[in-house]
Amino acid sequence: MRMIKASSPLIQTKALNKSYSSGEGVETPVLYDINLTINAGEFVAIMGPSGSGKSTLMHILGFLDGQSSGEYYFKGRSMRTMNDDELALIRATDVSFVFQSFNLLPRTTVLENVILPLLYHPTIPANERKDLALKAIHSVGLQDRALYRTNQLSGGQQQRVAIARTLVTHPAIIFADEPTGNLDSASGRQVMTILQNLNREGHTVILVTHERKTAEHAERIIHILDGKIDQDTRDFVRAMANQESPLK
Repeated sequence: MRMIKASSPLIQTKALNKSYSSGEGVETPVLYDINLTINAGEFVAIMGPSGSGKSTLMHILGFLDGQSSGEYYFKGRSMRTMNDDELALIRATDVSFVFQSFNLLPRTTVLENVILPLLYHPTIPANERKDLALKAIHSVGLQDRALYRTNQLSGGQQQRVAIARTLVTHPAIIFADEPTGNLDSASGRQVMTILQNLNREGHTVILVTHERKTAEHAERIIHILDGKIDQDTRDFVRAMANQESPLK
């Protein structure tokens, strides 16, 4: 059964900007005036060409980087008010990532890879780790591969292991960074179907991609161009709804 989506913002940014400084003091702006709201339970694709700033935005939203100016609110709280311990706790419990390159340990089993995030989890006891990992592996259809080494699996299977590893901590948000980039089309569709199913179960999914067909699996597409939000399909739907006249 699909969980009911919450209406309160899970993520909100206000006039968020990001620049990088070179060793010579030269500022290179990457993101400009990003105003964004994402509610719990959404499936959002952040789409744009290489160099558009989409991955930088994902890194900020996922607490891997910080903004240069502006505000980022997570569950209603400003990131600026969080200390290092609080940020580390959020990274361990609330956010999780699926990467294009899988980032698996090649000479260890599927089960060992999926258990890994639980070793650093502050509240899940050791005696529950194996059962939680097996449940996550089952959810991506790899229960018969749990004791295989990950270098014995196909690319599509390895990405499914990466998704299971993401799920095992029950994060508030799953970030997927070009998750189909290293896969053939059939494996890519399978991975995207898994992400869609996870969203239907109530997980918030934020996908970063440069591929239109991949982005279309999401319910909402945010297009980034030259560091700015160029289009948000939710804004488009709202505009169309406001133009409609009520039936008389």
